[in-house]
Amino acid sequence: MTTKPIAGRRRPSRWRHLTWIVPLVVVVAIGAVLLARWLRTLPEVQAWLAVYPGAYESPVPHAVGIPAWAAWQHFFNLFLMVLVVRSGWQVRTVKRPPAFWTRTNTGVVRTRARPRKISIQLWFHNAVDLLWVLNGLVFVVLLFATGQWVRIVPTSWEVFPNAASALLQYVSFDWPVENGWANYNALQQLSYFGVVFLLAPLAILTGLRMAEFWPAEARISKVYRVEWARAVHFPVMLLFVLFVIVHVVLVLATGAQQNLNHMFAASDDATSWWGVGFFAGAVLLCVGAVLAAQPIVLRAIAGAFGKVSR
Repeated sequence: MTTKPIAGRRRPSRWRHLTWIVPLVVVVAIGAVLLARWLRTLPEVQAWLAVYPGAYESPVPHAVGIPAWAAWQHFFNLFLMVLVVRSGWQVRTVKRPPAFWTRTNTGVVRTRARPRKISIQLWFHNAVDLLWVLNGLVFVVLLFATGQWVRIVPTSWEVFPNAASALLQYVSFDWPVENGWANYNALQQLSYFGVVFLLAPLAILTGLRMAEFWPAEARISKVYRVEWARAVHFPVMLLFVLFVIVHVVLVLATGAQQNLNHMFAASDDATSWWGVGFFAGAVLLCVGAVLAAQPIVLRAIAGAFGKVSR
């Protein structure tokens, strides 16, 4: 015998059992701050911080300053990442898609298998993923072509003790002395290196394995199961979101005007407000794109690249 749900009663959230994590995170964060501030009172720690202030001088010569292309790349990456995360979350949570998309152009290689029908959210996720990957490839090429790779690729083993030093200073809320226009501190360098050269390739490789074009009987299914890709892809997205949140908070907390000038205006002018203006415009564009990405708009765009059905 089954019981019917009472009309009007909302189903309990599946995240309800995780609410205890919030107070735990707050307690752990407060404890970490108090511990870090106490450690910094110890003479041994103070001497260690003097030896490893949080940044090191790279043995590889490189140009000082952030080029204009890096500022544009930063904006494009922000814009596309917002849409990637938004569409990816919809793919995971929307149970009844408002429309479906089917590929009509089978390309040079034709198979007997019929093109698969995918949700309009998955098509949008794949489309912005492709743009994000292309933007990333342009970024990496320019990074090495202009010598800017030195900024985010560790060039000395000193990066590790300096990263630990910078972390201790951040957690104690006594920010490390830095000059982002010349070079990043060691913790920033390791973080950017991990995002660009570890997280991004991992997201691409798992996303490709989850793509709909793989035949069910493909040989790759035996050595690289799609379930493994799904198990990794979502946590990678959460790590990207966590990085963005921490990154934005620190940018705003450690000198918003100058940091935003570096990142969005490619300028070291501490009195200029161009970076703040560009950042505000970028945020408005991201919000506008999210609001505009409605099914009626997505159906119109997707229809130019395949068949859309309801």
